[in-house]
Amino acid sequence: MAFTLRAAEGRDAAALNALERTCFGDNEDSFSPSQLKYLVTKANAQTRLIIDEDDALVGYGTLLFRRNEKKARLYSFCLHPDARGQGLGQRLLLALEAVALTRGCDSIYLEVRADNRAAISLYRRMGYEVLHWMEDYYHDGCAAWKMIRSLGEGTGTAP
Repeated sequence: MAFTLRAAEGRDAAALNALERTCFGDNEDSFSPSQLKYLVTKANAQTRLIIDEDDALVGYGTLLFRRNEKKARLYSFCLHPDARGQGLGQRLLLALEAVALTRGCDSIYLEVRADNRAAISLYRRMGYEVLHWMEDYYHDGCAAWKMIRSLGEGTGTAP
């Protein structure tokens, strides 16, 4: 199956909301439809999508940027369960790294649920290192790892 990477647009808000609910459920840690639309249309952020050959959204990642800061934050990252294990997470992360590099960032940091072994494994394979443990980070009491990756030669691909 062929997949395409592209920047998110306002028209993608409904599909983003559906994927958000599939990946994270409907809870306090999930984005609302209005939050997703804001991230795509107004925030100092960049969202990249993975679209399958049927034009269905199967993954997305959002980077947040702050003025005068060279670190980007990987604010949200998810792949539809049926799309996992195909290298799409790596492809999406590389595209997001390329975006961060074009914005002048030298690193990307993120928080990941301590019980999300697949995501932690992906981030480690991609060169992210653990900064510290954050107890009781998520609404359900789950802890998180804060991780960071320095960007430089050999990171990112063409957006």
